[in-house]
Amino acid sequence: MHTAETLNTKEPSTGIHPTRFLLMLMIVSIFMIFAAYTSAYIVRRNEGNWLEFDLPAGFLITSLIIVLSSVTVQWAWFAARKDELNQVRLALALTLAFGVAFLVGQWLLWGQLVDSRIFFGGTDSNPSGSFLYVLTGVHGFHLITGLIFLLVVLRKSFKYQVHSRQMLSIGNVTIYWHFLGALWLYLYLFLLLNH
Repeated sequence: MHTAETLNTKEPSTGIHPTRFLLMLMIVSIFMIFAAYTSAYIVRRNEGNWLEFDLPAGFLITSLIIVLSSVTVQWAWFAARKDELNQVRLALALTLAFGVAFLVGQWLLWGQLVDSRIFFGGTDSNPSGSFLYVLTGVHGFHLITGLIFLLVVLRKSFKYQVHSRQMLSIGNVTIYWHFLGALWLYLYLFLLLNH
């Protein structure tokens, strides 16, 4: 027979908000996808028929842009903790601008690859070029999801739903954005070392 004491006992909690937990699961999933892609890259390269070519120098510029965007999103988080809402909005807007600039830069670099006759598919393609397009393209897709997330949080900031007592959404977007930046730096270094 249950006593009042046993009925009021709750299951142990993880202490993590459900949306933060889902974000962590998503990050782990994305990391596993890229771990699989980079492993496949190494295996395929070692099989031969691998076209060697220099990465466009612009990848360094887009890498610097993504680092700057991590600085601005962190600035937004610090500003939210201090209830400096104008700074939150400015920093989030700058992060959005840097994110868009990164994507535009990546698109232009794809154009340079095509001009250099490095194709994704077709009779003139090579697995090395195809992998480069897949790695940068899938990362770009996830960055677009990050931009949508940033827009949602920016909108919340204009509704006074981002401040020192409501840090969950800006905390989640900051974690996700830093993850996307770190993921890009990993991919860039991986490509530099293994291309």
